[in-house]
Amino acid sequence: MELLGLDHVVIRTAKVEQLLAFYQEVLGAMLERVLEDEGLYQLRAGAALIDILSTEGSLDSGAAVDVRSSPIAHICMQVKAPSEQALIRTLKRKGVMETLIFATRYGATGFGRSLYIHDPDGNTLELKLV
Repeated sequence: MELLGLDHVVIRTAKVEQLLAFYQEVLGAMLERVLEDEGLYQLRAGAALIDILSTEGSLDSGAAVDVRSSPIAHICMQVKAPSEQALIRTLKRKGVMETLIFATRYGATGFGRSLYIHDPDGNTLELKLV
């Protein structure tokens, strides 16, 4: 077996419309596939997918899911920007009102500069410049 990389991340939420807007309008993901009966919305993020799964969907046999029961600490996404300040300006212009502080962190591509933000459902996202 050879591990090739991240395929997709599934985020359960009761705030589907807010998360779709955030991931598309703020981060630039593209809606690729919708399975409305299952409450599943798949967004293209480079080579991977971000799946937004409604807590009211039928993908989990119709059972309601406590969004906060997820063990995911954060999701790291590689992003391209001319500079750290350019990324901060873009995020602020798109409505991200958090304090944005870069730090050097280790990840799949080695050490690099990244910052943390939160989506409308409170999930922590690390944006790593590549």
